Amino acid sequence: MRHRSLLLLTTAVTAGALTLSACGSRGDNKSGDGSKTTVVIGLDAPTTGELSALGLGIRNSAQLAIDTANKAGEVKGVTFKLEALDDKALPNVGQQNATKLAGDKDVLGVVGPLNSGVAQSMQQVSKQNNLTLISPANTTPDLTQGKDWKQNKRVRPFPTYFRTATTDEVQGAFDGQYAWEKMKVKKAYVIDDQKTYGVGLASSFKDQFSKLGGKIAGTEHVSPDDRDFKAVVSKVKSAKPDLVFYGGEYPASGPLSQQLKDGGVTVPLMGGDGMYSGDYIKLNKKAQGDYASSVGKPVEELPSAKKFIAAYKAAGFKESYEAYGGSTYDSTWAIIQAVKKVVEDSDGKLPDDARKKVVDAMNKVTFDGVTGPIAFDKYGDTTNTMITAYQVDKGKWASRFSAEFKKFDKS
Repeated sequence: MRHRSLLLLTTAVTAGALTLSACGSRGDNKSGDGSKTTVVIGLDAPTTGELSALGLGIRNSAQLAIDTANKAGEVKGVTFKLEALDDKALPNVGQQNATKLAGDKDVLGVVGPLNSGVAQSMQQVSKQNNLTLISPANTTPDLTQGKDWKQNKRVRPFPTYFRTATTDEVQGAFDGQYAWEKMKVKKAYVIDDQKTYGVGLASSFKDQFSKLGGKIAGTEHVSPDDRDFKAVVSKVKSAKPDLVFYGGEYPASGPLSQQLKDGGVTVPLMGGDGMYSGDYIKLNKKAQGDYASSVGKPVEELPSAKKFIAAYKAAGFKESYEAYGGSTYDSTWAIIQAVKKVVEDSDGKLPDDARKKVVDAMNKVTFDGVTGPIAFDKYGDTTNTMITAYQVDKGKWASRFSAEFKKFDKS
């Protein structure tokens, strides 16, 4: 694989406020008796269990997009309905959910899942049933570019799969470069939770950090179910790193960070979007100073997200939209726009092969979303490679730096 520049560029997302009730020209949808056709959009996310804070934010944001589309009459003759299923962050449950949703002829697209490992169990079902699957959170490169992407042999294995989150190839490299250039870290200790997401993120961090001149002081693998990290703390303390990087999610990284600091390791813990949750801070009394990256810019800083934030608040959801609220809204809206295109191209009706046509339309979907301009490349990846670094400050995540990597040559 030839060398590719990964220079970070400070940037501002293109302005363009999202019009939550935007309407364009539509074809007539004549159903004979004047009634509306129901189109179901499925959703798969962990709405119970340790990752439910993120999953509930995903579910609520998808519901908001659907409610907005219905209120505005976004697709003439069509009423959208959300069918949300709980995958408990387990691949086998995600596969069962995918099979259930695929068996419902009214389901024309599925939003989710949260976890890359769960996505791997759902992709084949999606492909076999010509059913669009779009994740607001998956970041493992293999999902869109195949297992040989590191050798620059990139092949899209699942034409029905899309995502509005950029990949760990980008996020992990961002983290490595941010640690080296902005945090001035010279020596890092790297830990992963052995799950698809965590391993990929940690590997990308190590590659970029080492490439820039950083030293890897040691590596360790833990279980995502571990909560006692005494042995790990001892190893990290002996290595004397400037930073501990964790590839995994907040249920384990919160306790890990606190135990590291209790054990005398006073350097920050850093991770990716799996750590970027308010629950990380709740689980960790010594989270102050820790870092996490997340895809996109914080929605609170985006002019394009003002209406989303206001509408979410007005809807009265009990749970926060969390890290993936904006990207979930955009994922759901992408399906809605694909359905709209199919209806318009079919004289106002849904054709018998609507699922296949929705997949085809997804490849051409473009709009100004909550998180910025939405579009997909030939792999189904988002064209938006913005990443933000956050730091825990006084009990809250505070954004520190946003940047977009120059696009990788994926030829």
